[in-house]
Amino acid sequence: MSFKDLQLNRPILRAIAEKGYDNPTLVQEKTIPSVLDKKDVIVSAQTGTGKTAAFALPILQLLFDKQDSPKKGRKIKALIVSPTRELAIQISENFKAYATYTNLESAVIFGGASIEPQIEVLRKGVDILIATPGRLLDLHKQDVINLDYIQTLVLDEADLMLDMGFIDDVKKIERLCPKTKQTLLFSATIPFKVEQLASTILTDPKRIEVAQNSSTSKNVNQLVYFVPKKDKIELCLHLLRNTIKGNIIIFRRTKYGVDKLEKTLIKNGYLADSIHGDKSQTARQDALNKFKKKEVNILIATDVAARGIDIDHLDAVVNFDLPSVPETYVHRIGRTARAGQSGMAYSLCSADEKTYLADIQKLIHLQLDVMDDHPFPLDPKAKPIVHKSAKKGSKHKKGRKSEASKKKKKRWY
Repeated sequence: MSFKDLQLNRPILRAIAEKGYDNPTLVQEKTIPSVLDKKDVIVSAQTGTGKTAAFALPILQLLFDKQDSPKKGRKIKALIVSPTRELAIQISENFKAYATYTNLESAVIFGGASIEPQIEVLRKGVDILIATPGRLLDLHKQDVINLDYIQTLVLDEADLMLDMGFIDDVKKIERLCPKTKQTLLFSATIPFKVEQLASTILTDPKRIEVAQNSSTSKNVNQLVYFVPKKDKIELCLHLLRNTIKGNIIIFRRTKYGVDKLEKTLIKNGYLADSIHGDKSQTARQDALNKFKKKEVNILIATDVAARGIDIDHLDAVVNFDLPSVPETYVHRIGRTARAGQSGMAYSLCSADEKTYLADIQKLIHLQLDVMDDHPFPLDPKAKPIVHKSAKKGSKHKKGRKSEASKKKKKRWY
């Protein structure tokens, strides 16, 4: 199937051709016709599958023939709500590129930046608005934004939006829009809370699932290194010197951990930068730009800061800290091996993360290849400990043994 088969108009086809798009991805092929038919949709697809174009292209198509006259003033007809500033900026860049040969105007607003320039842009009038929840509601309270003319509402990365505590904001934004609007919900995973949200704001939605949430690309070679927690930084340096090459994202669980590893890598002569929630918008964007321009080849990030960011030609992902949510592992390593390329995923697993590893392997139906030929092996007698999160009702419940621990009592590395 080609983009022409999706009944997109010539200005849009010309723009995406210049972007190098030949044929639609599976999520685009399945989603675009439903959006053009003005149906509500709930789409589950992993990072890197082309979700942005799946809603941006049909929205531009629907608005193209009913553009407001600049003399009469533009009204916001499409609203895209994104959980993070980086993702909002990325979506905005894509909309501008796809709309090159139309007269449609788009704008992006987000917190952590001066509000006055954003107000000035909005007062000039836009057709499409991309926004983070907090800044959107703030400007609405100031009567800068009018949502009465919204025809299409998009909730992107819905699972992350809810994880970040935006559930009340999202519901309020949905209520501020007309009841007759079309609603599109995109999410990497569809946990129960996303299902609940969808049931309250979508009308007879078309469900589209492009890939199993538990699947990982066959082009990613996944390796695990068992290592004492205190030796993780030394093992990371060892692997960077001898094994891991190219453009790399290293994931850490906390902002403090990100900063600590960044300082260590820079001290050892590596070109590294980082992104996390405590950094200013300018600093985060600068770090991303330097990584994309290959001024640095290592980017260290927390999951929230990096979620949804599209980076081409990523050679490797390093899980310095294993995630406690198995699906997060799938999202992380899905950033490499895109567009048919190959990639590497390295995981450093300490004794207290063994239950996390067991849950990951259970989810993806794959035993990671264990690499025990390194200078910092984990003592085979080291036992998993119960995480604090387990005492609060997480999936690592006290007394529960992982599948891997049942099968491999005699050897844990």
